[in-house]
Amino acid sequence: MTDLVYIGRALLSVSDKTGLLDLAKALHARGIELISTGGTANALRIAGLPVKDVSEITGFPEMMDGRVKTLHPNVHGGLLALRDDDEHLLAMAAHSIEPIDLLVVNLYPFEATVARGGSYDDCIENIDIGGPAMIRAASKNHRFVNVVTDVEDYEALLAEMEAHDGATSYAFRQRLALTAYSRTAAYDAAVSSWMAQTLDEVPRRRAFAGTLASNLRYGENPHQAAAFYTDGTNRAGVATAKQWQGKELSYNNINDTDAAFELVAEFAPQDGAAVAIIKHANPCGVARGATLAEAYERAFDCDRTSAFGGIVALNQPLDGPTAEKITEIFTEVVIAPGADEEAKAVFAKKKNLRLLTTRNLPNPKAPGLAYKQVAGGFLVQDKDTADLPELRVVTKRQPTESEMADALIAWTVAKHVKSNAIVYVKDAATVGIGAGQMSRVDSTRIAARKAEDAAEAMGLDAPLTKGCSAASDAFFPFADGVEVLAGVGATCVIQPGGSMRDAEVIEAADRLGLAMIFTGQRHFRH
Repeated sequence: MTDLVYIGRALLSVSDKTGLLDLAKALHARGIELISTGGTANALRIAGLPVKDVSEITGFPEMMDGRVKTLHPNVHGGLLALRDDDEHLLAMAAHSIEPIDLLVVNLYPFEATVARGGSYDDCIENIDIGGPAMIRAASKNHRFVNVVTDVEDYEALLAEMEAHDGATSYAFRQRLALTAYSRTAAYDAAVSSWMAQTLDEVPRRRAFAGTLASNLRYGENPHQAAAFYTDGTNRAGVATAKQWQGKELSYNNINDTDAAFELVAEFAPQDGAAVAIIKHANPCGVARGATLAEAYERAFDCDRTSAFGGIVALNQPLDGPTAEKITEIFTEVVIAPGADEEAKAVFAKKKNLRLLTTRNLPNPKAPGLAYKQVAGGFLVQDKDTADLPELRVVTKRQPTESEMADALIAWTVAKHVKSNAIVYVKDAATVGIGAGQMSRVDSTRIAARKAEDAAEAMGLDAPLTKGCSAASDAFFPFADGVEVLAGVGATCVIQPGGSMRDAEVIEAADRLGLAMIFTGQRHFRH
């Protein structure tokens, strides 16, 4: 097996010129012949480096706006030839093909073009053809060829060559090939996903890809290895946030922070301050307020016990008074669209508290995909971004204006609670949340018990569920759930409807004096 391979000839063709000149100068200093294309060759010449145009190698000029330049046997033969195969060597000699020992390529910025909202034709024009072909050729022949696709690997390449007097080891070339194949796979996945979305088609084959953001200490549990990958989109959230302080985020931190920020983004900042507190991917308190500090206190009061060690998301930039409130208990992560200097100074005293800020809030209506692995495959669906449907009051009593406002908040929060979900809201704040139960009645009872515990913690005579609005993420199959809601003081219920026993459920609501609203739309979240 070939181990050390000395580099005598390199082909450089990059869209991202970051670090290019330093790399090329180091290669030239080792006597390595440089071959290049178009803009890359011009950049090297301007820097005073000797470089040979790829057209001199192929005997053909670049043509068709640069679409055709490297697709030639003198390039691919130089990359693919087995240096220990006599027939390959004879073919190289017969056709004047010289070996290429190092390929440095990064691809046309297709993902960036899509992210900035490029037109269809612009995106198509930024699909690289020659680059992926060369990368795959060099990667296949990594016994003899080094292939570098990421700027981050330039220093590693030079360090490897320094350690081996201008050569690289087989293990190093294997790692480069892995990175290269991952890059072309991710690139193709980005193109196919974009076309599927653009054409509104369900493709026969579906591919997802990401770029490693960080290796995590472990996954959901310490015995599980884990890593965090970003998908290249500009969506505001944990993947694009800036971390100001605190330990690195864990797997569970990232998952919960994403859940919290996606929930709070449902509440437009221009409509007032809103805060969501998440524990184990479920909200344990959500509220609006005249200020962020008030919204936080009201969200915290929903379930003070669960809020301990939770994730806090805000829909407006974090300020000092709110930061002071948050630091009164242990909190894992706070994420907000910005933070002022006073807030940062408050948090600086809590070294383990992570503070993340984003440019803005994610658009809760933006289309996207959600996917989940199952044995032997994975499920893919559109994200739950549906607009609020036309509402229908099905009871004799109409909801009051305040009941309707609370019902809509409860309905919004229920969308982010694991099924079966029941949410109680009073005066724009959750006062009880029941999540993830096999029976909807059990979720109803748990939400009520949470409200009772909250009342006790606040020293109240009665739970805040008296006069609240309640939301259910799916229909009530029987009247018993509605009876429990009425028993804890709910006066308005919003639910999808659609049960075989809707008439029975509506009759129970009328009998108990509740207003009931049908949405015709459910919000299962598994």
